[in-house]
Amino acid sequence: MISQLIEKIREKQAPVVVGLDPMLSYIPQQIVKEKIADHGETLKAAAEAFWEFNRQIVDAVCDLIPAVKPQSAMYEQFGVPGVEVYERTVSYCQEKGLVVIGDVKRGDIGSTSAAYAAGHLGHVQIGSTRLSGFHEDFATVNPYLGSDGIRPFLDVCRSDSKGIFVLVKTSNPSSGEFQDREIEGTPLYEIVGRQTAAWAEEAMDGEYSEVGAVVGATYPEMAKRLRGMLPHSYILVPGYGAQGGKAEDLPVFFHDNGLGAIVNSSRGIICAYQKEQYAEFGETAFADASRQAVIDMIEDIRQYVVVK
Repeated sequence: MISQLIEKIREKQAPVVVGLDPMLSYIPQQIVKEKIADHGETLKAAAEAFWEFNRQIVDAVCDLIPAVKPQSAMYEQFGVPGVEVYERTVSYCQEKGLVVIGDVKRGDIGSTSAAYAAGHLGHVQIGSTRLSGFHEDFATVNPYLGSDGIRPFLDVCRSDSKGIFVLVKTSNPSSGEFQDREIEGTPLYEIVGRQTAAWAEEAMDGEYSEVGAVVGATYPEMAKRLRGMLPHSYILVPGYGAQGGKAEDLPVFFHDNGLGAIVNSSRGIICAYQKEQYAEFGETAFADASRQAVIDMIEDIRQYVVVK
C-alpha cells in the first residue's frame, strides 16, 4: 500500500493529507438545519450532516491531494449512525481515488488487537465468505502495549497489502509527559522509534515499509533524529497549521528527494471558510474555501519540499 501512496504523492506533487475530522460547530448551519428537518434532533441528523460536509469537501479537493485521514472518534460520538457515515466516507474517498488513513489509534493485545486489525485493514471470515469491515488503506496504531499489540497489524499488512502508522512522537503539548521521559539516558520516543524501525523491516514494499511513524510537526528537532532512525518508514506529520507546525520546519521529516513524509492538515482545511483569510467564500461555498486552503498549503510546502 505504501507504494500506492507514494505513486499518488508523485502524481499530485503534493505530500499532503486532509484530515476529515468534522464537528457540528465546523459545519455550516444550513446543512445542520436541513438534516434536523429531515431526521429530527437525532444522532442520525448529526451523522448525515457530517456526510454532506465530507462529500462536498472531498469533491472539491480530490484532484489535488493523494490521501485523506478521517478521525474515527469524531464519528463514533454519534453512535451507530456516525460509524455508518465513517465507513461511507471511507468508501467514497476510495471511489474518488484517494488513499484513506484511518486515524483510529488502536492499541490492545492478543485477540482484541487481531480483531481491530481485521476490522480496519483486513477481513473476517463468515462461512465461506471473506468480508472487510471499514477497509481503510492505513491505520494509526498505539504501540504502548508492546509488540503484542502491533504484530496482528503487521500480519494484516503483509497478508492484505495494507499499512500502519505507529505513534512515536505526537504533536500535542503534553506528549512529553511520557514520550520524552528518559530510560537509561534515552528518551522513550526514541526507543519506540527504534522498535518501529525493526517492525518496518518485517513489512517492506520496495524502498519503503508498510510500517510508518507518526511524528508531530511541532517537534522538528526530534523529527530530525527520528528521520535518521527510520530510513524505510514514511512519516505521517500532524500538527501543521492550526497546531503551530510551520512549512519551514518540514524538510527534516523528508528525504532529499521529497519523499518519506506526508503532512496532515485538518481544521486548517475543513474549517477554512471560518477563517478571515477565506471569509469571502462564505458558508455556502465552504468547499471552495477548503479547495483554496489546500492549494495554499501545497504552495507553502513546495517552498521547502520538492517531490522528485
